[in-house]
Amino acid sequence: MNQGHDCEALIREMAVAARGAAGRLAAMSPPQKAAALAAAARAVRADEAAILAANAEDMARAEAAGLSSAMLDRLRLDAGRLAAMADGMAAVAELRDPIGMIIDETRRPNGLTLQRVRVPLGVIGIVYESRPNVTADAAALCFKSGNAAILRGGSEATSSNRAIHRALVRGLVSEGAPEAAIQLVPVADRAAVGAMLGAMGLIDMVVPRGGKSLVARVQAEARVPVLAHLDGINHVYVDAAADPEKALDIVVNAKMRRTGVCGAMETLLIDRGYAGAGALVDALIAAGCEVRGDDAAKALDTRVTDAADADWDTEYLDAIASVAIVDGPDAAIAHIATHGSHHTDAIVTEDRAIAERFLTEVDSAIVMHNASTQFADGGEFGLGAEIGISTGRLHARGPVALEGLTTYKWLVRGSGQTRP
Repeated sequence: MNQGHDCEALIREMAVAARGAAGRLAAMSPPQKAAALAAAARAVRADEAAILAANAEDMARAEAAGLSSAMLDRLRLDAGRLAAMADGMAAVAELRDPIGMIIDETRRPNGLTLQRVRVPLGVIGIVYESRPNVTADAAALCFKSGNAAILRGGSEATSSNRAIHRALVRGLVSEGAPEAAIQLVPVADRAAVGAMLGAMGLIDMVVPRGGKSLVARVQAEARVPVLAHLDGINHVYVDAAADPEKALDIVVNAKMRRTGVCGAMETLLIDRGYAGAGALVDALIAAGCEVRGDDAAKALDTRVTDAADADWDTEYLDAIASVAIVDGPDAAIAHIATHGSHHTDAIVTEDRAIAERFLTEVDSAIVMHNASTQFADGGEFGLGAEIGISTGRLHARGPVALEGLTTYKWLVRGSGQTRP
């Protein structure tokens, strides 16, 4: 049997075990699940020395392999990061359990009572790179929402992921949870990812967490539903009626607070009628941002370089921004429709009517008025944690947390009704 077939058999076996575990999870009460997650958090804290030693092994291999400083930073764990990981699991344990929540209820004229109630999706596959904290984050969110999870981390974090997984499963099992509720793929073979993506009928949804190449591969090859975003080409449009102080603060924060997050602004659109356009460009450059612009933007400041066609479609994830001068909200909305990625877009204006138009007509998962795009985060939305941000139009959009990992079923209660 070749390696690919071995991986297919492995994933099939894991998925069958996960399906059985999901059935047992469905029978656990919210207090039981919360207690199990709290125990998992305690186990991770208790295994701090072992987890950090495993991470040191991963770091040594990664440094020898010449991984970039950014990749090394994502991989690195220390006592503070590990404590935050455990705290995150404990926080998820305390969140409201979505399973069994009644979405709506109606009573038909014939006396039938109909309810839509939240239920787990079933078995969720998580494919991720670099960050070992995803092992704990994904496990906590999937478990709390009643889903079994199959985790496939990056090969660079193998030792860390195994140590974290070993601890958290020990905690879950100590409170009566099934061991197969959270499984970690034990092989680094890339064929295992392909087997997960092709596991139609075995895995109910796949969530990729990682770089653009990983997400693109998952979206291209998956035969199961995928919850993900590929690019975060986010815009801030400064309207002619924007408050100058708000505009300066929002634009600089949206770009420069953290340039490498998916909620960072990549393109600034400035209304031709806005008087403070030059101040916005100057503030970005003063903050250390390279600015590339169209002819009108270049006329504002000699330090602005020429924007190529590709710049309007680029997620920089760096201290670089493209700037365009547009003729009003119609042109801004049209630019976003052409070049945006349906992730997060914002308008800065004191004109409420224009703001409402923008909020209604921009087709993105997150649309903001007078706020930084850097708020595109599950924690900032009060969701406690997120498994990712979805830019698709089906199932869930924006930060996906517990409710986004559920579906619903109809409960129909009657008193003997038959259909004529």
